[in-house]
Amino acid sequence: MTIPAQDSKSIERNYRHAKEAYAAYGVDTDHVLQRMKTISISLHCWQGDDVGGFENPEGELGGGLAVTGNYPGKARTPDELRADLLKAYSLIPGKHRLNLHAFYVDYPQKVERNQLQPHHFQSWMDWSKQHGIPLDFNGTFFAHPLASDGWTLASADSGVRQFWVEHAIACRKIAEAMGKAQGNPCIHNLWIPDGEKDLPADRWAPRQRLKESLDAIYAEPLDRQCVKDAVESKLFGIGSESYVAGSWEFYLPYAVRNGLLICIDTGHFHPTEQVADKISAVLLFLPEILLHVSRGIRWDSDHVVILSDETRSIAEEIVRGNVLDRVHIGLDYFDASINRVAAWVIGTRAMLKALLIALLEPSHILKELEAAGDRTARLALMEEVKTLPYSAVWDYYCETQDVPVGAAWLEEVRCYEREVLAKR
Repeated sequence: MTIPAQDSKSIERNYRHAKEAYAAYGVDTDHVLQRMKTISISLHCWQGDDVGGFENPEGELGGGLAVTGNYPGKARTPDELRADLLKAYSLIPGKHRLNLHAFYVDYPQKVERNQLQPHHFQSWMDWSKQHGIPLDFNGTFFAHPLASDGWTLASADSGVRQFWVEHAIACRKIAEAMGKAQGNPCIHNLWIPDGEKDLPADRWAPRQRLKESLDAIYAEPLDRQCVKDAVESKLFGIGSESYVAGSWEFYLPYAVRNGLLICIDTGHFHPTEQVADKISAVLLFLPEILLHVSRGIRWDSDHVVILSDETRSIAEEIVRGNVLDRVHIGLDYFDASINRVAAWVIGTRAMLKALLIALLEPSHILKELEAAGDRTARLALMEEVKTLPYSAVWDYYCETQDVPVGAAWLEEVRCYEREVLAKR
């Protein structure tokens, strides 16, 4: 089936009508689109190759992570991954970032993770500069012999702990170098899989060891103009269903006490938890946070992000609180059952749509009604604005950003699959 394309005249005509509809509620769509241009989403490199990395392509993933599907054409080399990323960026409106994991090292000789240095990622930094795509960075605490039992920074083995402490310190230095090279802070995020499959007898000792490891990792202050450190919690994982040392209750006070960013991953909480509700609570005590937007189905299954109620509610909280400049938004999912380039495009465009809809909301009126105690009108208006023509504003934004409008981008992905991916 050929995807129908819209012509420029109809896109502009629909936008004019949408502009009038929103103006009736006091919303300036032109101003909203200017704000959209300032939003950068950090795409995650690991969607492009099923979290394989280039350190040891034949290695096992581990760490409670699993990728399902075997769609053809996954990236096998750094150059293939970078080409796929550029294709995805060309189909997404705005200027965005790349979130890179440490085991995507692009270096001729194998380097142990605790010996990694900035020059081992020089090709990524050169690519970043060439294309104007700033980098974020993560240590890789899985897919390694010293993480085979699922324990790293909280391991009972002091030698194992020391190795991973050294890896994390090395990653902080790499992130600092990236930030310096690109002229804006690189977000360095730390996540570990440490936990127990069945009920533990001692919940205290692993967390004490984790705290000591983290204290060693963050002992040296780095230039916050170049790097910002974040810690990421998790509720459970495969092989750590009963206990995770780095839980939300552990990392949140640690981040507040030590001036770190807390990473809120939407798949790392109980399915009934309202992740959006955490944003206002945490930002009263921390200057900034990191978001990893994913989509869990019954568990932390890392499905491709869509324009779901949860995605929209997260965007609404960010916009209603006027904290777009305090929330760093990244994506975190891996789906090998569909075209991987398409997965990037679908997820990023969905997150951007959610933010656009939130920016178009007449939240000033909703807050006035709430302050006046008119909850009836508040609920009524919340429902009415859901059917305002945000899609016409989105289409116009894509048109002005020189990316395909509507689902027309899918034709470009199909062409790329025929000409590039299918030949791998």
